[in-house]
Amino acid sequence: MFLTTIARRHAQALLIAAALSPAVHAADAPPATWVDKDTGHRVWRLTPEPSSSSLYFNYTAFTPDGKSMVYNATDGIHALDLASRKTRLLVPNHGARGAARTIAVGRKTNSVFYLSDDPATHVSAIYKASFDTGLATKLVDLPAGFRVDSINADETQAAGTYEEHPTARAPRQDTLGGPLRQPENKGQMMERRLASRLPLVLFALNLNDGKVTELLHSTDWINHLLFSPTDPGLLMYCHEGPWQKVDRIWTIRTDGSHNTLVHKRTMAMEIAGHEFWGQDGKTIWYDWQYPKGASFYVAGLDLATGKRTAYHMERNDWSIHFNVTGDGSLFAGDGGDPGQVARAPDGEWIVLLKPTSVLGEGAMNAPDYWQAGVFKSEHLVNMAQHDYHLEPNVRFSPDQKLVIFRTNMFGPTYVLGVEVDKAAAGAKDLMSTPELARKFNPRKPVPTNVKAVP
Repeated sequence: MFLTTIARRHAQALLIAAALSPAVHAADAPPATWVDKDTGHRVWRLTPEPSSSSLYFNYTAFTPDGKSMVYNATDGIHALDLASRKTRLLVPNHGARGAARTIAVGRKTNSVFYLSDDPATHVSAIYKASFDTGLATKLVDLPAGFRVDSINADETQAAGTYEEHPTARAPRQDTLGGPLRQPENKGQMMERRLASRLPLVLFALNLNDGKVTELLHSTDWINHLLFSPTDPGLLMYCHEGPWQKVDRIWTIRTDGSHNTLVHKRTMAMEIAGHEFWGQDGKTIWYDWQYPKGASFYVAGLDLATGKRTAYHMERNDWSIHFNVTGDGSLFAGDGGDPGQVARAPDGEWIVLLKPTSVLGEGAMNAPDYWQAGVFKSEHLVNMAQHDYHLEPNVRFSPDQKLVIFRTNMFGPTYVLGVEVDKAAAGAKDLMSTPELARKFNPRKPVPTNVKAVP
């Protein structure tokens, strides 16, 4: 499961990864496209740069016009034209101190919001850069120690946290791979961080005048801030930690009111997390296990009606992260190795999940009942050569034709996309994806949290 997504460390982590990885020339790069022999779906390599990475699965990555996607590489923030698949550098890095750290793409304008430090003063500031013109504009300086994670729907506010007593630091939350990789001792780290009870403040920051509004004071570990896609005043956040020990998913208004728990447990060892917004802003979806590691669902809460939905899935279809199309008709998952919570023996796939209701005619039902369904699954990409210390982080393209994810199966990280529809029969570039990956990266990955056999 994903630890944390600290936007300000993205560029630094990528620079370190690039420095430690051998140079990859164009002739040595994986092919631009092939058809996965095990699934029949066409795969595209969307980024040309080794050590390039897409955003965390629930962060806004596409421009409002649906034409471009943002991604990170060692030289800065890039834009991918989704129609032509051409890429360009949008925000260059200027050394480690001036490295641009992506926050999110705006939902109102074709802009990427990012953090950068002044090389002279070391003060961090929030900037926005236009996909259309390339023009970068400084918005506001951040007070020292402030961390920003999300931009609201009308691009007037940012949300973040800061420690009230920053001298009492918790153990470092990142590893050499930064936010791209899970730490080797993640479980122990999460236990220590939860037990540290560091006083935190959840805040909203006005992007026009820099005014800070304190929303919540807490000694819990507040993390994963994400504004509603449609309501500028509604923020989702989580109480981080081992999921069986926290009531994780919450919403709060940007005036500090209506602090509301989204899912209340009713069973010991029940867990819910890796929450994400439906793209219409009506539903919060999340991974729900009832109990942990035994029964698997993607659950949803309709915020307007209170209606709750739960789609059951088989163990091998459980994924670290899930995502949903704009119209809610399809879900996707990024799979997981046997070391993940599901302990799936055959879970290393990018998977398409088709929701199907199981409600029978005349069944007893009520507004406060869970509305039940199941996922019918289809494999899209064989991820057997992927090292799941790096979480693939699936998302659908705006036209719902691609599932986009990142992978290290070739050694350096690249962003790939796989077509939702199967390729035409008789494709000449039919290949085993794991065999293709082993030509570039012969090392067999060790499953996450599973020790290698001597």
